[in-house]
Amino acid sequence: MKNSFIIGKKIYLRPIVKKDLNENYKNWFNDADVCMFNSHHRFPNYNEDMLYYYKKVIKTRNNLILAIIDKKTDSHVGNISLQNINYIDKAAELAVIIGDKKFWGKGIGKEAGNLILKHGFNDLNLHRISCGTSKENKGMQGLAGSLGFKREGVLREALYKNGRYNDIINYGLLKKEYEKKGFGR
Repeated sequence: MKNSFIIGKKIYLRPIVKKDLNENYKNWFNDADVCMFNSHHRFPNYNEDMLYYYKKVIKTRNNLILAIIDKKTDSHVGNISLQNINYIDKAAELAVIIGDKKFWGKGIGKEAGNLILKHGFNDLNLHRISCGTSKENKGMQGLAGSLGFKREGVLREALYKNGRYNDIINYGLLKKEYEKKGFGR
């Protein structure tokens, strides 16, 4: 568990490093299936794009973007993040991508979500974490519900993907709700 930041049962979360900016990682964002419900895969992802993202987005204090690593194989299987961290309002946005399709449906997103929520509420002292997803993304909607998020509203036809406009469903979770459900213990 080299360079681990947060350790779970099946996975650990660690900082993304330059060696992660490889062909496999780049291909996640060029894969139509992996990016079916998000804003990626509109333009090809190039090595230069990844390096820019690494320098200008990953390595800032406004975003906590971590690699999801499978403990058994030590493989980088996805990313999870708290983005647009607002230190005055104590708020952030949760985002997750499982790029390695072999790990879909195995509970990796839920475990990673629990780990980063605990860190966000307990270590970063966040008050609110939100997330949004396409109305077609049943997997992310299920994940949000299983992590304790409440549906808060809909941005009508806010995402153009796959030749049509889609609604984005917004979810939110307050620290007191998180604690009341017994998460983070």
